[in-house]
Amino acid sequence: MRILFASLASVGHTYPLIPLAIAARDAGHEVHFAAGENVHPPLHRNGLRPFRPADAFYEIYAEDLEPALARLRPDLVVHEWGQPGVAIAAERAGIPGLWHGFGRMFPDGIGLEPPTRPDRPHLDICPQSLQDKNFLATAERVALRPVPYSEPAVPPWRVEKSARPLIYLTLGTAFGTPELLGTVIRGLAPLGADVVVASGRVRPDELGTVPDNVTVRAWIPQADLLPQVDVVVHHGGSGTTLGALSVGVPQLILPQGADQFANAEALCAAGAALSLQPGLPSAEAVTERVGSLLGRNAHRDAARAIAEEIALMPSPGEIARALPDWTS
Repeated sequence: MRILFASLASVGHTYPLIPLAIAARDAGHEVHFAAGENVHPPLHRNGLRPFRPADAFYEIYAEDLEPALARLRPDLVVHEWGQPGVAIAAERAGIPGLWHGFGRMFPDGIGLEPPTRPDRPHLDICPQSLQDKNFLATAERVALRPVPYSEPAVPPWRVEKSARPLIYLTLGTAFGTPELLGTVIRGLAPLGADVVVASGRVRPDELGTVPDNVTVRAWIPQADLLPQVDVVVHHGGSGTTLGALSVGVPQLILPQGADQFANAEALCAAGAALSLQPGLPSAEAVTERVGSLLGRNAHRDAARAIAEEIALMPSPGEIARALPDWTS
């Protein structure tokens, strides 16, 4: 069977689809991946045959994809929530399509069109206990276990776990400023823990000299690091949120935009996280919040309960073997 995957050309939208695309490839399906060139390297490395439809850079419009659909004639199109144009193109071509989520159903007003057409099932990587209740009531939901994916660090790098707690700080690839990261680092430094910082779009040298217990790298293989950490401090992006939940780690969320405020609200309501809302938080507030997340506490218990829920969701391999069922 030939399957076409499609996503917006960003880490946050492409990486959630890669585990299922790899599983589909491993199941013997011929996989192609439509996306802007920015995300082609990891797709190439995993043998997923990436290509850029027409002149698409970030978003793919229906007209961009129609020539590729006529050329490839896929049996199924799997398109993430941020690509309604792909759904329209598949519908026009008479090709079955599946929506693929990247977290909780996102709220209105963040610059993405809600995935309302066509009426096809949604592969949902958000655990049901955290998913938007209106989405659960109205969509045909197919649970799919979220599997963290990240590219390896270049040059290779790994953290050496010590007897001290390990705190991971990231504001993702699209958010973060030297001022915010610097303030959070000052708040984490006194906690008697090792701190690993993925600085993202902020160059490490912009943070100046950091305390001895703080390690800063522009890029960190997050999927490899998360199983070792005790607390994650981050912006509330869906990938980091679900990655931390999958290993049962409590979180301090500093939402900056997009769907991050809704993610923070849901996790705090579930007891698995604390948050500090917009504006530049004080270092003292960071120290207090993260200090309460270290060690055994109700937030860690809540996070572990959600990790158990995630572990029971069908794996990408299980869903990949069932993909032919949706070709009619």
